[in-house]
Amino acid sequence: MQTDSKKVALAALRLALSEDREEENALKQNYLRKGIKAVAVDYGGDYLTSVKKIVERAIVAAKREGVIRDTHGDEGAVAGATREALSQIMPKAVGLNIGGKIGIAHKEDHLSVAVFFGVGLLHLDEVAIGLGHRVAPNN
Repeated sequence: MQTDSKKVALAALRLALSEDREEENALKQNYLRKGIKAVAVDYGGDYLTSVKKIVERAIVAAKREGVIRDTHGDEGAVAGATREALSQIMPKAVGLNIGGKIGIAHKEDHLSVAVFFGVGLLHLDEVAIGLGHRVAPNN
């Protein structure tokens, strides 16, 4: 049996790995039926200069899609989980460009953020996945 924290983490990962908007929307609807609110957002740019922008985009997308409430605690949970996920890919990404998707999922008091990025120069890409989890009550 999977715990809710594992279910939410898996939802965030699957959204980050989705190939297009059609698949992303189908996943979001499927998860919503299971009580998991979710969103994904694309991102690309230089890793070091992008960290702040990625965190901001994750918060804005989560609020816009109703994954979190417009509260200091919920925004902080998304920011913390996003920074945790980004810190896991930092060894591969520092000084290079990244491009890919951020997946965010929330159910009850579990919130996960997954990042899936291609990392590199030109066609010499590496891939990296990071995952962060925080508590964010869902009232």
